[in-house]
Amino acid sequence: MGTLKIDLLSTTFTIKANEDEEYLNKLLGYYKRIATEIEKNGNLKDPTQIAILAGIMICDELYKEKSVNAKSFKSRQDSTDAEAERLTIEMIKKIDQVLS
Repeated sequence: MGTLKIDLLSTTFTIKANEDEEYLNKLLGYYKRIATEIEKNGNLKDPTQIAILAGIMICDELYKEKSVNAKSFKSRQDSTDAEAERLTIEMIKKIDQVLS
């Protein structure tokens, strides 16, 4: 269990989470980079707007990654199914040869 002090976008607070502090600090660092990028490139100054846009951008990344993983899983599953079908047909042919 880790503790993380968050000092970001004009707000400071501390949280406790079921992750270690190193991991929590990596997450916070990543979020800070996104928020800073938005603040610089988007000409936004309102902390709430920056936080919302940062959350949406991170959700976008997550959603795209999940989509890629789902497609990859389906492709592997289709390949596994095709291989199982090929092996089944092979076994049926061998059984037919033995019984004939």
